[in-house]
Amino acid sequence: MSIDAVVQYLAKVSGYDRAAFTPLSIRGQTLGLVNATWRARLLADPAGLFQETPDGLACTAGGDYATLSRTLHEMAVGWRDAGWLNGWRNENFTAFGADGTPLFELERAAFRPLGLLSRAVHLNGLTRAGDGSVRMWVGRRSPDKAVDPNRMDNLMGGGIAAGETLEVALEREGWEEAGIPAERLELLQPVGRILAQRPVQRGLHREWLYVFDLWLQAHERPANQDGEVAEHVCLTLPEVEALIVEERFMIDAALVTIDCLCRLNYWGEAGDRIRSALAPLMAPAVLADTAGGV
Repeated sequence: MSIDAVVQYLAKVSGYDRAAFTPLSIRGQTLGLVNATWRARLLADPAGLFQETPDGLACTAGGDYATLSRTLHEMAVGWRDAGWLNGWRNENFTAFGADGTPLFELERAAFRPLGLLSRAVHLNGLTRAGDGSVRMWVGRRSPDKAVDPNRMDNLMGGGIAAGETLEVALEREGWEEAGIPAERLELLQPVGRILAQRPVQRGLHREWLYVFDLWLQAHERPANQDGEVAEHVCLTLPEVEALIVEERFMIDAALVTIDCLCRLNYWGEAGDRIRSALAPLMAPAVLADTAGGV
């Protein structure tokens, strides 16, 4: 039955062997997790800024936000030039301390190798058909995307760049990916926060997904502006569920969609098993604009 399939899917995409990753501390806080390949690379880095400790690895670079950011950027450029980093975007993400203090920013391509926590905004697009049933707008990623081409996505999803608030990122991505005007998004509040964690080719994907819901009127149609979405389709909830079970969604979008279906009570009481499987990934409270710690 679909309940079993969704529960099995959640177990598949959210579990990993943490023992295979070494904790990485920066500025005295454990912020990252690195695999064996990157552990060796960091210890062999000619700058000598990574040392073994009883608790894992420690970066000895210090200084204020700007100084630490500059030091880590210079190292990341070296890794890129050595062919260790791919997908360089010239876009920085911010790394936060456990108390939400921004500690440094770094090219987003270096976040997965270091297992640092990044942040993203995801938007569920919901509407009602003429018969009153709920439908969901789903995007299909461009076949030219470097990551998960042609996979199904939420109405919108994108990373929060350094210096951006949730609101700014939501409005920027909402327009770029779906042509949603800023005034339709400016008053939205996050309805949840999901921690996505899984090994990937570059290292460890760790990202807080800030989830928003937008109810579209019957005449409103998403329209991609940046070429990153091939099309948007309006689907019944059973059609959305089928795409999840068939693993057609990119993983982060699937987590966001499953959470949304739970909030819509799509599975009824039988959905309690799915809620229980999803619960370990959910933040106990939605924080306004910070996310830190391992």
